[in-house]
Amino acid sequence: MPPRRGGDAVTVLEIRDLRVTYTGRGRRSVRAVDDVSLDVLPGETLALVGESGSGKSTIARCVMGLVRPQAGTITFEGQPLGPVDRRPASAQRGLQMVFQDPGSSLNPRMTVGAIIREAWRTHPAVAPAGDRAEALAAVLADVGLDAGVATRRPSALSGGQQQRVSIARALALAPRLLVCDEAVSALDVSVQSQILRLLVDLRREHELSVLFITHDLAVVRQIADRVAVMRSGELVEQLPADQLFTEPAHPYTRDLLRAAHQLEGAAFDSFDTDTSGEQVS
Repeated sequence: MPPRRGGDAVTVLEIRDLRVTYTGRGRRSVRAVDDVSLDVLPGETLALVGESGSGKSTIARCVMGLVRPQAGTITFEGQPLGPVDRRPASAQRGLQMVFQDPGSSLNPRMTVGAIIREAWRTHPAVAPAGDRAEALAAVLADVGLDAGVATRRPSALSGGQQQRVSIARALALAPRLLVCDEAVSALDVSVQSQILRLLVDLRREHELSVLFITHDLAVVRQIADRVAVMRSGELVEQLPADQLFTEPAHPYTRDLLRAAHQLEGAAFDSFDTDTSGEQVS
């Protein structure tokens, strides 16, 4: 099945009619994702936004094969995706994830170098054994870390440095799609801006596509090309990021914007961007 084309762009990720239902206490069922369809195109960042419990992180976990949907399909570069242990090596490498809490997503007993080299032991063709020292230094440099960090453990690093290591681990396998699940929400505001700028730069340098999960609309303005808005498991609106802030069509999107302005005040002003997407100081 060939990848679908939108205009001249081949779809990197295609989700169709995705449905996920969880069964809780008393056998009560909760539909976390309700017939959601969306695409991610080459080189774009699609922000999936919504309040807590809206289903956006469940979608990310379905994409990564960590949650099995009850219905619907997920296609990566034209290839249908099943559970993670049944995916071909090309799909396992091509889809990588950056989690919300870098401290808990990194093995505290391993050094940074060992954490990153672990990916190459699983997929040795990406970095042959004789080239790994050079490859390790290069991937750390990509995320703004000195090669000396490789000998340190995560507990010796700041939260921002830990998240850079998480991003480096994802980049080590040369992915085509990066899934970021609230990747800056656990960081201080000043560090958030640095990590967002890094992700924007990496997307351009490595020609990445990004599915960026967030509840923070100020973050959306800095990083996203398009936005998909979730509410109670449903996709209520998709629109260009600029239009989100000027012409939101759905009442729920307008409510999110009003709440963000009330709660964060001038935060939106600090994330103004120029036409290239870089932060304006």
